[in-house]
Amino acid sequence: MTKQDHYSVLGLMSGTSLDGLDLAFCFFQYQQNGWTFSLENTASVEYSSSRREQLKNSINLSSVDLLLLNVEYGRWLGNQVKEFIESRNINVDFVSSHGHTVFHQPEKRLTYQIGCGQELANICGLQVFADFRSLDVSLGGQGAPLVPIGDQLLFPQYDFCLNLGGIANTSFQVDGQRVAYDISPANMLLNHLSAQMGQTYDKSGEVARSAKLNKKLLSQLNALAYYQQPYPKSLGYEWFIEQIVPLVEASTISKPDKLCTSVHHIAAQISKDLLRHNPGTNSKLLATGGGAKNTFLIETLQEYLGESIQVIIPDISIVDFKEAMVFAFMGVRRKRNEINCLKSVTGASKDSSSGVIYLPYE
Repeated sequence: MTKQDHYSVLGLMSGTSLDGLDLAFCFFQYQQNGWTFSLENTASVEYSSSRREQLKNSINLSSVDLLLLNVEYGRWLGNQVKEFIESRNINVDFVSSHGHTVFHQPEKRLTYQIGCGQELANICGLQVFADFRSLDVSLGGQGAPLVPIGDQLLFPQYDFCLNLGGIANTSFQVDGQRVAYDISPANMLLNHLSAQMGQTYDKSGEVARSAKLNKKLLSQLNALAYYQQPYPKSLGYEWFIEQIVPLVEASTISKPDKLCTSVHHIAAQISKDLLRHNPGTNSKLLATGGGAKNTFLIETLQEYLGESIQVIIPDISIVDFKEAMVFAFMGVRRKRNEINCLKSVTGASKDSSSGVIYLPYE
C-alpha cells in the first residue's frame, strides 16, 4: 500500500511548566529529500488557577480520583480541539496528543499521562494518537525525551536543539546517531520561585537580572547526583520536588537572589553538557520553549557557552509551538508505522513506532 505523502495534523502539548495547553495545526509533506513542514495555525489555552493546581497536585490523588481526572481532562481536551477546529473552519486529518504527565519513573517501568484519548476522540470526532511514552518504557527506555525525532528530521541544519520548557532537554548527533536527554529543570524551577513572589513567571527574567548570584546555593544545586549520571536519562516532577525544592527552600537568601542563582544553575548545566559534545567552532544551537523568551536566561547561557556555540532563537511561533508541532509529527510517523521513538535517545532495547490509536465512537 502506498503511503500518503502529506498530512494536516493538530498537535497538543501540555508541559511540566503548567502554563497551559498548546495547540498547533501543522502541514507535513514527505519528499525525496526529506520532510517539510509549515505551522498553519496555533493557540495557547492558559490554565485557570484551579486547573493548574489540580494538575500540579494530581500526583497526590487516590487511584480512583486520578482515573476520574484522566477522563475529565480528556473531555476538556476534546472540547478545546473541537472549538479550535470549528472557530477556524479547518480540515484536520487526525489529532496527536501528548497528554499531561503525572508520573514518570521509568526505572520502575512507570510513566502515566492523563487526558483520556478515547474521550478526546469521541468529542472531537477525529482519530487520536496518544500515550507516546509507555511503549518505550516497556522496552526498558526512559520514555523521554521524545522530541528528538522531530529535531533530527525537521531541523537538521542545527548542531544542537535545546528545549527550555518545564525541563531543559537537548538533542544532537553523536557518531551518526541521535542522542538526547533531560539536562536540568528550567521553567519548573523558575516558575516555582516566581509563584512565591505572586507572579506566574519572571517576564524576560527581569527579577532575576536585578538580583545577585549566590555561590553557595549554586554549588549545592550543581552538586546534585543526577548531573553526574550518563545519558540516557530523564527528569520528572517527583525528582524536582525531592531534590531541588528542599535545597532552594533551605536557603536563607532572598527570593529574587534564588531566582538569579537558578538561572545561573540552568545555564551552567546546559553549557557544561553541550560544550563537552561540541563538534567544533561556529556551532548552532536552536533554542525553543518558554525559556527562550527569558532574555536574561538566554544571555546568561550565551556567556557560559562563549563563542564556540551560537544560541539562535527562531520565529516566535516555533519558540512557542515546536513541541506541539513535533508531537503532531510523531503522530504522522505512527500513522505511517515508522520509527518515532529512538533507542539511541531513550536507552530502550529497540526503536519503536509509539502511540496508541483511538477511533471516535460513531
